[in-house]
Amino acid sequence: MLVVFLRDYLIQFQPVCYKFYIFAFMRKLLIAFIFTLITSVSGYSQYYVDYGISAGASNYLGEFGGGEGKGRGFVADMEFSFTRWTLGGFYRYRLSPKVALKGSLNYIRLSGDDDKSDNPGRKTRNLNFKNDMFEVLVNAEYYIFKVNDVGGTGRYRADFNLYLYGGLGAFYSNPKGQTVAGDWVSLRGLNSEGKSYSAINMAIPLGIGFYYTLDRKYRIGMEIGWRTTFTDYIDDASTVYANDYDGITNKTDQALVDAINAEYYPGEQGNRLSNFIAGSKRGNPDNNDSYMTMTVNFSWAIRGRSKFYKAKYSWIHGNKRRSRRSRPKF
Repeated sequence: MLVVFLRDYLIQFQPVCYKFYIFAFMRKLLIAFIFTLITSVSGYSQYYVDYGISAGASNYLGEFGGGEGKGRGFVADMEFSFTRWTLGGFYRYRLSPKVALKGSLNYIRLSGDDDKSDNPGRKTRNLNFKNDMFEVLVNAEYYIFKVNDVGGTGRYRADFNLYLYGGLGAFYSNPKGQTVAGDWVSLRGLNSEGKSYSAINMAIPLGIGFYYTLDRKYRIGMEIGWRTTFTDYIDDASTVYANDYDGITNKTDQALVDAINAEYYPGEQGNRLSNFIAGSKRGNPDNNDSYMTMTVNFSWAIRGRSKFYKAKYSWIHGNKRRSRRSRPKF
Protein backbone atom coordinates (compact mmCIF):
# COMPACT_ATOMS: atom_id res chain seq x y z
CA MET A 1 0.00 0.00 0.00
CA LEU A 2 2.85 2.41 0.78
CA VAL A 3 4.44 1.80 -2.62
CA VAL A 4 1.15 2.46 -4.43
CA PHE A 5 0.56 5.64 -2.40
CA LEU A 6 4.04 7.00 -3.19
CA ARG A 7 3.68 6.15 -6.87
CA ASP A 8 0.29 7.85 -7.21
CA TYR A 9 1.50 10.86 -5.21
CA LEU A 10 4.53 11.43 -7.45
CA ILE A 11 2.67 10.84 -10.72
CA GLN A 12 0.27 13.70 -10.04
CA PHE A 13 3.03 16.30 -10.50
CA GLN A 14 3.66 17.86 -13.90
CA PRO A 15 6.80 16.52 -15.69
CA VAL A 16 8.92 19.64 -15.05
CA CYS A 17 7.90 19.86 -11.41
CA TYR A 18 8.35 16.11 -11.03
CA LYS A 19 11.97 16.26 -12.31
CA PHE A 20 12.69 19.22 -10.03
CA TYR A 21 11.56 17.37 -6.93
CA ILE A 22 13.50 14.26 -7.93
CA PHE A 23 16.80 16.13 -8.31
CA ALA A 24 16.24 18.25 -5.19
CA PHE A 25 15.43 15.23 -3.03
CA MET A 26 18.29 13.11 -4.36
CA ARG A 27 20.72 16.01 -3.84
CA LYS A 28 19.73 16.19 -0.18
CA LEU A 29 20.18 12.44 0.18
CA LEU A 30 23.61 12.63 -1.44
CA ILE A 31 24.73 15.46 0.86
CA ALA A 32 23.54 13.56 3.93
CA PHE A 33 25.30 10.40 2.74
CA ILE A 34 28.61 12.21 2.12
CA PHE A 35 28.41 13.88 5.54
CA THR A 36 27.83 10.51 7.19
CA LEU A 37 30.74 9.01 5.27
CA ILE A 38 33.18 11.76 6.29
CA THR A 39 32.23 11.80 9.96
CA SER A 40 32.31 8.03 10.35
CA VAL A 41 35.54 7.36 8.44
CA SER A 42 37.28 9.85 10.70
CA GLY A 43 37.23 7.06 13.27
CA TYR A 44 35.20 8.64 16.03
CA SER A 45 31.86 6.96 15.40
CA GLN A 46 30.58 4.92 18.29
CA TYR A 47 29.00 2.34 15.93
CA TYR A 48 30.81 0.20 13.40
CA VAL A 49 30.72 0.64 9.62
CA ASP A 50 31.71 -1.42 6.58
CA TYR A 51 32.24 -0.81 2.88
CA GLY A 52 32.50 -3.24 0.01
CA ILE A 53 31.58 -4.49 -3.45
CA SER A 54 28.74 -6.55 -4.90
CA ALA A 55 28.19 -8.64 -8.03
CA GLY A 56 25.30 -10.72 -9.26
CA ALA A 57 22.36 -11.17 -11.61
CA SER A 58 19.58 -8.84 -12.78
CA ASN A 59 16.26 -9.20 -14.59
CA TYR A 60 13.18 -7.11 -15.21
CA LEU A 61 9.38 -7.24 -15.50
CA GLY A 62 7.94 -5.25 -18.38
CA GLU A 63 6.63 -5.60 -21.94
CA PHE A 64 9.12 -8.32 -22.92
CA GLY A 65 9.23 -11.96 -21.89
CA GLY A 66 6.46 -14.09 -20.38
CA GLY A 67 4.84 -17.41 -21.21
CA GLU A 68 2.32 -18.40 -23.88
CA GLY A 69 -0.72 -16.84 -22.19
CA LYS A 70 -1.49 -13.34 -20.99
CA GLY A 71 1.01 -11.32 -18.98
CA ARG A 72 1.32 -12.29 -15.33
CA GLY A 73 2.52 -10.38 -12.31
CA PHE A 74 5.82 -10.35 -10.45
CA VAL A 75 8.48 -12.96 -11.35
CA ALA A 76 5.98 -15.28 -13.12
CA ASP A 77 6.21 -13.13 -16.27
CA MET A 78 9.99 -12.85 -16.38
CA GLU A 79 12.07 -14.38 -19.14
CA PHE A 80 14.90 -15.95 -17.16
CA SER A 81 16.98 -16.68 -20.26
CA PHE A 82 17.59 -12.91 -20.40
CA THR A 83 19.04 -12.67 -16.92
CA ARG A 84 22.01 -10.31 -17.07
CA TRP A 85 24.47 -8.88 -14.53
CA THR A 86 24.95 -6.16 -11.96
CA LEU A 87 28.08 -4.72 -10.30
CA GLY A 88 28.34 -2.16 -7.53
CA GLY A 89 29.86 -0.74 -4.40
CA PHE A 90 28.31 0.19 -1.06
CA TYR A 91 28.90 1.81 2.32
CA ARG A 92 26.96 0.76 5.44
CA TYR A 93 26.65 2.72 8.67
CA ARG A 94 25.31 0.88 11.72
CA LEU A 95 23.03 3.20 13.70
CA SER A 96 22.10 0.66 16.37
CA PRO A 97 22.10 -3.12 16.90
CA LYS A 98 18.78 -3.25 14.97
CA VAL A 99 19.11 -0.57 12.27
CA ALA A 100 21.69 0.43 9.65
CA LEU A 101 21.84 2.85 6.72
CA LYS A 102 23.37 1.72 3.44
CA GLY A 103 24.29 3.77 0.38
CA SER A 104 25.17 2.03 -2.87
CA LEU A 105 26.06 2.76 -6.49
CA ASN A 106 25.27 0.02 -9.02
CA TYR A 107 25.68 -0.73 -12.71
CA ILE A 108 22.79 -2.88 -13.99
CA ARG A 109 22.14 -4.37 -17.42
CA LEU A 110 18.61 -5.39 -18.44
CA SER A 111 17.52 -6.86 -21.77
CA GLY A 112 14.66 -8.55 -23.60
CA ASP A 113 13.78 -9.90 -27.03
CA ASP A 114 10.35 -10.84 -28.35
CA ASP A 115 11.93 -13.47 -30.56
CA LYS A 116 12.66 -15.54 -27.43
CA SER A 117 9.13 -15.22 -26.02
CA ASP A 118 6.55 -18.03 -26.03
CA ASN A 119 3.73 -15.48 -26.30
CA PRO A 120 2.54 -15.38 -29.97
CA GLY A 121 1.53 -11.71 -29.75
CA ARG A 122 4.89 -10.64 -28.36
CA LYS A 123 6.80 -12.89 -30.72
CA THR A 124 5.01 -11.37 -33.71
CA ARG A 125 5.70 -7.86 -32.41
CA ASN A 126 9.41 -8.73 -32.70
CA LEU A 127 10.88 -5.91 -30.61
CA ASN A 128 14.10 -6.08 -28.59
CA PHE A 129 16.09 -3.92 -26.19
CA LYS A 130 19.01 -3.71 -23.82
CA ASN A 131 19.52 -1.08 -21.12
CA ASP A 132 22.73 -0.26 -19.24
CA MET A 133 21.55 1.57 -16.12
CA PHE A 134 23.35 3.35 -13.28
CA GLU A 135 21.57 3.28 -9.94
CA VAL A 136 22.00 5.15 -6.65
CA LEU A 137 20.25 3.74 -3.56
CA VAL A 138 19.88 4.78 0.07
CA ASN A 139 18.42 1.93 2.13
CA ALA A 140 17.53 1.34 5.76
CA GLU A 141 18.29 -2.17 7.00
CA TYR A 142 16.32 -3.71 9.87
CA TYR A 143 17.94 -6.77 11.47
CA ILE A 144 15.43 -9.48 12.29
CA PHE A 145 17.80 -12.26 13.35
CA LYS A 146 21.34 -12.28 14.70
CA VAL A 147 23.83 -14.83 16.00
CA ASN A 148 26.85 -13.23 17.67
CA ASP A 149 28.92 -16.40 17.92
CA VAL A 150 28.40 -18.76 14.98
CA GLY A 151 29.29 -22.28 16.02
CA GLY A 152 29.35 -21.43 19.72
CA THR A 153 33.14 -21.42 19.86
CA GLY A 154 33.29 -18.76 22.56
CA ARG A 155 35.77 -16.77 20.48
CA TYR A 156 33.19 -14.55 18.67
CA ARG A 157 35.21 -14.63 15.45
CA ALA A 158 32.13 -15.12 13.22
CA ASP A 159 28.60 -13.69 13.44
CA PHE A 160 25.46 -13.93 11.30
CA ASN A 161 22.94 -11.15 10.52
CA LEU A 162 19.62 -11.46 8.65
CA TYR A 163 17.83 -8.25 7.65
CA LEU A 164 15.04 -6.66 5.64
CA TYR A 165 15.69 -3.44 3.75
CA GLY A 166 13.84 -0.67 1.97
CA GLY A 167 14.55 2.87 0.86
CA LEU A 168 14.66 5.21 -2.09
CA GLY A 169 16.73 5.30 -5.26
CA ALA A 170 17.28 6.97 -8.61
CA PHE A 171 18.60 5.48 -11.84
CA TYR A 172 19.77 6.56 -15.28
CA SER A 173 18.08 4.65 -18.10
CA ASN A 174 19.05 4.53 -21.79
CA PRO A 175 17.30 1.68 -23.68
CA LYS A 176 18.76 0.58 -27.02
CA GLY A 177 17.33 -1.54 -29.84
CA GLN A 178 19.17 -3.76 -32.30
CA THR A 179 18.56 -3.36 -36.02
CA VAL A 180 18.42 -6.23 -38.50
CA ALA A 181 22.02 -5.29 -39.40
CA GLY A 182 23.11 -5.90 -35.80
CA ASP A 183 23.68 -2.27 -34.81
CA TRP A 184 22.49 -0.99 -31.41
CA VAL A 185 20.56 2.28 -31.58
CA SER A 186 19.52 4.50 -28.67
CA LEU A 187 15.71 4.44 -28.53
CA ARG A 188 14.91 7.36 -26.23
CA GLY A 189 15.66 9.96 -28.91
CA LEU A 190 13.56 8.21 -31.56
CA ASN A 191 10.25 8.94 -29.82
CA SER A 192 9.00 5.61 -31.12
CA GLU A 193 5.59 6.13 -29.50
CA GLY A 194 5.36 9.81 -30.37
CA LYS A 195 6.34 11.05 -26.91
CA SER A 196 9.50 11.72 -24.93
CA TYR A 197 10.46 10.38 -21.50
CA SER A 198 13.12 11.17 -18.94
CA ALA A 199 16.44 9.35 -18.63
CA ILE A 200 16.41 9.89 -14.84
CA ASN A 201 13.76 8.06 -12.82
CA MET A 202 13.07 7.06 -9.24
CA ALA A 203 12.66 3.60 -7.69
CA ILE A 204 11.58 2.14 -4.36
CA PRO A 205 13.80 -0.83 -3.42
CA LEU A 206 12.63 -3.61 -1.09
CA GLY A 207 14.42 -6.83 -0.25
CA ILE A 208 16.05 -9.24 2.14
CA GLY A 209 19.68 -10.04 2.83
CA PHE A 210 22.18 -11.62 5.19
CA TYR A 211 25.88 -11.59 5.90
CA TYR A 212 28.52 -13.44 7.89
CA THR A 213 31.33 -11.60 9.63
CA LEU A 214 34.55 -13.61 9.45
CA ASP A 215 37.64 -13.02 11.54
CA ARG A 216 35.82 -10.02 13.04
CA LYS A 217 36.39 -7.79 9.98
CA TYR A 218 35.47 -9.54 6.68
CA ARG A 219 31.83 -9.85 5.67
CA ILE A 220 30.34 -12.12 3.02
CA GLY A 221 26.62 -11.99 2.28
CA MET A 222 23.80 -12.08 -0.23
CA GLU A 223 20.86 -9.82 -1.10
CA ILE A 224 17.70 -10.25 -3.18
CA GLY A 225 15.95 -6.99 -4.04
CA TRP A 226 12.99 -5.73 -6.05
CA ARG A 227 12.71 -2.20 -7.50
CA THR A 228 9.30 -0.64 -8.06
CA THR A 229 9.74 2.22 -10.54
CA PHE A 230 7.71 5.21 -11.72
CA THR A 231 8.32 4.70 -15.44
CA ASP A 232 7.10 2.28 -18.11
CA TYR A 233 9.93 3.07 -20.51
CA ILE A 234 12.85 1.01 -19.24
CA ASP A 235 12.28 -1.09 -22.39
CA ASP A 236 10.99 1.81 -24.58
CA ALA A 237 7.57 0.12 -24.95
CA SER A 238 4.43 1.30 -23.17
CA THR A 239 1.44 2.38 -25.27
CA VAL A 240 0.80 2.31 -29.05
CA TYR A 241 2.74 2.72 -32.28
CA ALA A 242 3.22 6.23 -33.64
CA ASN A 243 4.64 5.18 -37.01
CA ASP A 244 3.53 7.50 -39.82
CA TYR A 245 1.77 9.66 -37.24
CA ASP A 246 2.04 13.35 -38.09
CA GLY A 247 2.68 14.32 -34.47
CA ILE A 248 5.94 12.38 -34.18
CA THR A 249 8.72 14.84 -33.40
CA ASN A 250 11.50 13.39 -35.53
CA LYS A 251 10.16 11.52 -38.56
CA THR A 252 13.64 11.60 -40.09
CA ASP A 253 14.53 8.72 -37.74
CA GLN A 254 11.62 6.57 -38.95
CA ALA A 255 14.01 4.39 -40.94
CA LEU A 256 15.75 3.35 -37.71
CA VAL A 257 12.43 2.52 -36.05
CA ASP A 258 11.49 0.37 -39.05
CA ALA A 259 14.87 -1.37 -38.96
CA ILE A 260 14.33 -2.39 -35.33
CA ASN A 261 10.74 -3.56 -35.92
CA ALA A 262 11.00 -6.50 -38.31
CA GLU A 263 8.39 -6.40 -41.10
CA TYR A 264 7.17 -9.94 -40.51
CA TYR A 265 7.59 -12.91 -38.21
CA PRO A 266 9.57 -15.50 -40.20
CA GLY A 267 8.30 -18.41 -38.10
CA GLU A 268 4.89 -18.28 -39.80
CA GLN A 269 4.82 -17.66 -43.53
CA GLY A 270 2.52 -14.83 -44.57
CA ASN A 271 1.92 -13.58 -41.01
CA ARG A 272 2.28 -9.88 -41.81
CA LEU A 273 2.40 -7.40 -38.96
CA SER A 274 0.20 -4.40 -38.31
CA ASN A 275 2.96 -2.87 -36.17
CA PHE A 276 3.49 0.05 -38.54
CA ILE A 277 -0.13 1.23 -38.27
CA ALA A 278 -0.45 4.25 -36.01
CA GLY A 279 -2.45 3.49 -32.89
CA SER A 280 -1.91 -0.29 -32.86
CA LYS A 281 -0.96 -1.78 -29.50
CA ARG A 282 2.73 -1.76 -28.62
CA GLY A 283 2.74 -2.14 -24.81
CA ASN A 284 0.66 -2.05 -21.63
CA PRO A 285 0.61 1.37 -19.93
CA ASP A 286 -1.36 0.07 -16.93
CA ASN A 287 1.76 -1.29 -15.20
CA ASN A 288 5.16 0.38 -14.84
CA ASP A 289 8.36 -1.57 -15.43
CA SER A 290 10.15 -3.14 -12.45
CA TYR A 291 13.44 -4.96 -12.02
CA MET A 292 15.22 -7.15 -9.51
CA THR A 293 18.76 -8.04 -8.53
CA MET A 294 20.39 -10.89 -6.64
CA THR A 295 23.95 -10.16 -5.51
CA VAL A 296 26.81 -11.62 -3.52
CA ASN A 297 28.49 -8.98 -1.32
CA PHE A 298 31.94 -8.70 0.20
CA SER A 299 32.95 -5.93 2.60
CA TRP A 300 35.47 -4.82 5.19
CA ALA A 301 34.48 -3.65 8.68
CA ILE A 302 35.96 -0.44 10.10
CA ARG A 303 36.72 -0.34 13.79
CA GLY A 304 35.20 2.38 15.94
CA ARG A 305 37.29 4.20 18.55
CA SER A 306 34.91 5.50 21.18
CA LYS A 307 34.93 3.95 24.64
CA PHE A 308 31.20 3.27 24.38
CA TYR A 309 31.67 1.37 21.13
CA LYS A 310 34.56 -0.70 22.46
CA ALA A 311 32.65 -1.58 25.59
CA LYS A 312 29.51 -2.65 23.72
CA TYR A 313 31.11 -4.33 20.69
CA SER A 314 34.38 -5.57 22.09
CA TRP A 315 33.65 -9.02 20.70
CA ILE A 316 34.01 -7.62 17.17
CA HIS A 317 37.61 -6.57 17.74
CA GLY A 318 38.56 -9.62 19.76
CA ASN A 319 39.41 -7.61 22.86
CA LYS A 320 39.84 -9.77 25.89
CA ARG A 321 39.61 -8.75 29.48
CA ARG A 322 42.97 -8.50 31.03
CA SER A 323 43.30 -10.15 34.38
CA ARG A 324 44.24 -7.77 37.11
CA ARG A 325 47.58 -8.48 38.66
CA SER A 326 48.14 -7.73 42.33
CA ARG A 327 51.54 -7.25 43.82
CA PRO A 328 52.47 -8.78 47.13
CA LYS A 329 52.51 -6.28 49.95
CA PHE A 330 55.69 -7.64 51.39
